[in-house]
Amino acid sequence: MPAYAGSQIIKCRCLSVAALIVYLTCFPALLSTGGSVSADWKRWQKHVNNVIITRDDWGIPHVKGRTDADAVFGAIYAQAEDDFNRVERNFINSQGRLAEAEGESAIWRDLRMKIFIDPNAIKAQYAASSEWLKRLMEAWADGLNFYLATHPEVKPRVLTTFEPWMALTFSEGSIGGDIEAVNLQSLQEFYGGTAAHAGEAASGKADLMAKSEGSDDADDEPRGSNGMAIAPQNTKAGRSLLLINPHTSFFFREELQTTSDEGLNAYGASTWGQFFIYQGFNERLGWMHTSSAVDATDEYIETVVEHDGRYFYKYGDGEKPFITKTIVVPYRAASGLLERKFTVYYTHFGPVVRAVKTGWVAYRMMHEPVKALMQSFLRTKSRNLAEYRKTMELHANSSNNTLYADREGNIAYFHANFIPRRDPKFDWKQPVDGSDPGTEWHGLLSFDESPNVINPPCGWVYNANDWPWAAAGPCSPRQSDFPAYVDNGKQSDRGRHAVMVLQNRHDFSVAGLRDAAFDSYLPGFEKMIPALVAAYDHAASSHPLKAPLAEPVELLRKWDLRWSVSSVPTSLAILYGTELRRVMAGPKTTGGAEAEPSEGLQLQALSVAMGKLAADFGSWRTPWGEVNRFQRLDDRIEPHFDDSAASTPVGFVSGNWGSLASFGARAYPNTKRWYGTSGNSFVAVVEFGEHEVRARAVTAAGLNGQAGTKHFDDQTERYATGDLREVYFYPSQLKGHTERAYRPGR
Repeated sequence: MPAYAGSQIIKCRCLSVAALIVYLTCFPALLSTGGSVSADWKRWQKHVNNVIITRDDWGIPHVKGRTDADAVFGAIYAQAEDDFNRVERNFINSQGRLAEAEGESAIWRDLRMKIFIDPNAIKAQYAASSEWLKRLMEAWADGLNFYLATHPEVKPRVLTTFEPWMALTFSEGSIGGDIEAVNLQSLQEFYGGTAAHAGEAASGKADLMAKSEGSDDADDEPRGSNGMAIAPQNTKAGRSLLLINPHTSFFFREELQTTSDEGLNAYGASTWGQFFIYQGFNERLGWMHTSSAVDATDEYIETVVEHDGRYFYKYGDGEKPFITKTIVVPYRAASGLLERKFTVYYTHFGPVVRAVKTGWVAYRMMHEPVKALMQSFLRTKSRNLAEYRKTMELHANSSNNTLYADREGNIAYFHANFIPRRDPKFDWKQPVDGSDPGTEWHGLLSFDESPNVINPPCGWVYNANDWPWAAAGPCSPRQSDFPAYVDNGKQSDRGRHAVMVLQNRHDFSVAGLRDAAFDSYLPGFEKMIPALVAAYDHAASSHPLKAPLAEPVELLRKWDLRWSVSSVPTSLAILYGTELRRVMAGPKTTGGAEAEPSEGLQLQALSVAMGKLAADFGSWRTPWGEVNRFQRLDDRIEPHFDDSAASTPVGFVSGNWGSLASFGARAYPNTKRWYGTSGNSFVAVVEFGEHEVRARAVTAAGLNGQAGTKHFDDQTERYATGDLREVYFYPSQLKGHTERAYRPGR
């Protein structure tokens, strides 16, 4: 344990220390010893003296450091000020330590993380890192430890001390990385029993097929994001534009600016606890990541053989022994901290994560934490297209596509850039035979071998988590030119909607791109509503639902398929579509169930929707804004809601129906109203001029995670209406809009 976490220091922290100077006064003797306490505090003091945090009138921190490391120190300190709970939560999760805070229920999530994230291996990679990267990681840990030292009222749940190597446990920034694709139920079924039980699965005595996580119908909201880039030829001002619109769980990222005298000047959204701007822009260019359907991971079915109590797997003409590792998962219990031990099996492909009738399944993915952190930070300092592309040569962005725009007028769609080169004769959408050496990866596809789009003649690019074959309309890459495993997506209703608002337009502005991002059309109902109306028209006059459905069907017949808070047809359509999806209970698509519902089923679903509206809101003629609400009650990470408390109407709807502005909402056991928990979380429109950049943005609710603070919910109304505020990127813009300028801890 570092000396500064010792008992003497803890005693001093309990004295309500508000600033570094006060703390230094507590222990002058310790500081003169020349020991580690003195060294830590001297190092922290140096950062403090080199950092200024300026809070604008929305509470957004603009962090200025002399060096990049100083900026990192200040940025992570500011994040901790705004929501230390979420900072700590992300790094508890990334190290597989949730159960230490949340108890036995989190054991399997922790095991999944620990299978891939080995602290000893991460520490070794940290030790071998470049010095410049080490300095950033050290500054990151220093900023968090300094925050805790100067805020004794903050009680970490698990991480009382942060160490530099920990930054590598969560280094890419995406809300759901490749590790989360491993199914928890299947993992528990495999490792929850004995090795003998697992062997029975391998010999065909059990069938532990993977199940889709998050398949509960109560929350089937498509996670992801929107990104659009417009070339100067399609804008009024002759300047390129970029839409940044991540769709995540709400309150997942901090909005901030980090600047240094070493060339760093980035603004945007930073995932809590990470020191780089994940989606944002600098003075010359911008980047927006969207979740990709790229095939970047593989599963291998291993044929298991047992010899004298040891397990082997077939490979080529021989056998290889499974590598075993004992993993300990501590968990909180009423009696204190307990632990469970697991023997985990690995092949040269990766860890075994489940079993099927024919064998054990090993999971292979990108695991390049150092390269991922390098790429994540270096791209924020890129000054042109060539430099940005160079960062992609690290090939450490496995799960995200990127939309790009710059002041020189370049726009681009970059496909996720970790794509293993594979033999196309195999179906890589399915687990492959691990005993066949032909299933090995053969390096990675180069940038030029990937379906990227740079400066297409049509003058626009987009991605809405769908395939790249429509990324630039008629100027898109051809699917036939690439291996099938390059992408497993399809064009969603959101994707079709994006093409609708982008094509054949040459008059975009900041306001115009904002309007496109909040376009209210719902293409997911293009077929559903006419089919429902036709079903009603075909029904006999004697049908028991003919008369009761006459008025709502007429409203839907005349509906323009556009959402608004005042729209009754929107309420009817959303509840109708939701009920139809439920009763069909088949494979889901973004526009409804795969199979065609019968006419009788359609009428019945509308009747149920009407009844639900009447029962919950007093009338089926309920405007959508009375149903669909935004509410933020407190700082809990897990959402909860209360119909009796204040809330705000929201017009935009779930991405399931093709809404570009996404709001994933539903009713809860204790509510009638629907409350959103994911979707639009940060929205920014950026314009790159020859000599300046300007932007407008909004963050869900507010920047500060502490209920009762000024900036806890001061952006709610703007968020709900899409009223983007001015971004203060330059010091001159902060004049008259500054709440406070200070050094960390003071």
